[in-house]
Amino acid sequence: MKYQPDYPVRFGSLVDARTWAQTCFPWYNDEHHHSGIALHTPHDVHYGLAGQRTIDRQSALLAAFQAHPERFPNGAPKPPQLDGAVWINKPKKDHDDSRMSHAPTRSPAPTHAPARAEETKIDLQ
Repeated sequence: MKYQPDYPVRFGSLVDARTWAQTCFPWYNDEHHHSGIALHTPHDVHYGLAGQRTIDRQSALLAAFQAHPERFPNGAPKPPQLDGAVWINKPKKDHDDSRMSHAPTRSPAPTHAPARAEETKIDLQ
């Protein structure tokens, strides 16, 4: 957010910050096309609309190519594709990626043995 052109150097109050955020968040999630998610909006990716958007883009690109192939010296363009995973901060390659694909391992729950044998004695009388 702080890289937005209209991001203020300082907010005058909490109300000012909330007012700014109420316009920024909808734009960021519903209108802004993010390069990290194949030029889709977070809304489209989250709600499963990205696949259809990619098909629509491919149709538009193909029509442009057929109308003016001279504008595309490398052949017909293709829209960017979504990766299998989307990251805010993708781990570096030198880390073990196999750890990311599994549920975190947990230590077994501690067992608490009674402090004295008398505590486990059951009187049936």
